[in-house]
Amino acid sequence: MGSLLEPRSMSLMPFLCLILLCLMSFPATPAADDDDTLTAYEALQQYDFPVGIVPKSIVRYDLDRSTGKFSAYLNSSCSFSLIDSYQLNYQPTISGYISKDKLTQLKGVSVKILLFWVNIVDVVRSGDELQFSVGIASASYPIENFLESPQCGCGFDCNEELSKGIEGDLLVSAS
Repeated sequence: MGSLLEPRSMSLMPFLCLILLCLMSFPATPAADDDDTLTAYEALQQYDFPVGIVPKSIVRYDLDRSTGKFSAYLNSSCSFSLIDSYQLNYQPTISGYISKDKLTQLKGVSVKILLFWVNIVDVVRSGDELQFSVGIASASYPIENFLESPQCGCGFDCNEELSKGIEGDLLVSAS
């Protein structure tokens, strides 16, 4: 029996080597995971964030996956009002650190509370809620409010704003 197994094992050796060579030629991660091919919105989703926490006007981003440090670049500053009367402002560059369910040390995003503009410094996802922190205070909102990205100028109510402008013969700017 030993002589029958030897020729078979010898004939399998080149086949196994060929399989190993083929496997080694493929990258460990798919090309779609490369930062160069992902949009900023797809990168956010990889860290378990909805796309709607940033406006539609991001033109590019940098991300160091080893540290989580990121910068996102918009065409210009971007501001809009939300339904519950908050006003948001995004600077042309947003930066901070990202990890699964956490954005920390944010710079470039502020919210108007009463009469004052304060910086949003952290965003944490906890289940189906996002908690936005301005340092001394925080507020939580359902994640379903952020499933699509707001648009500069009109936020989430762009169609309503445009129809108001048309009905009232006003020019409405949606950057």
